[in-house]
Amino acid sequence: MTEDVSEAYKDLDDWPLGDIAAAIVESNQRALLAVEAALPSITRAAEGIAARLRAGGRLAYAGAGTSGRVALQDAAELPPTFGFERTVVLLAGGGTAGTKAKEDAEDDAEAARAEVASSNLGAADALIAVAASGTTPYTVAALKAARARGTFTVGVANNLDTPLLAAAEV
Repeated sequence: MTEDVSEAYKDLDDWPLGDIAAAIVESNQRALLAVEAALPSITRAAEGIAARLRAGGRLAYAGAGTSGRVALQDAAELPPTFGFERTVVLLAGGGTAGTKAKEDAEDDAEAARAEVASSNLGAADALIAVAASGTTPYTVAALKAARARGTFTVGVANNLDTPLLAAAEV
């Protein structure tokens, strides 16, 4: 779904600007309905993460490409907004991938497992793994490796029934 071309937006660049804006609003309304349907899972995720953080654990993020950069932005906002600095970001391709695309890094599952190990994620911590498709090898491997170490895991994806969501606790 996230990797497919939507026929609903065929020739979007030729549409009148007002129609493009209306399509964006309509698409955002569908996204809000999807979030509303996910509220029970969002609540379970928040409760699990909060329990780890109250006990002194860290909040980790894993992702690749744009999803990874969104996770990085979220982690970067925690210190100035909430004074929270116990974050770990596992980004496919390393820290420089935050500003420059690293082609093929998203497929490096071994690098993800190594980064989980080197960051010493464990049962005291929580990991949010983000992949729009829900299939990104780096992100799925990071989540599985963290969960095997006892880390509380949350998967965020735009598609249902994906390896990322199947492997996550929430």
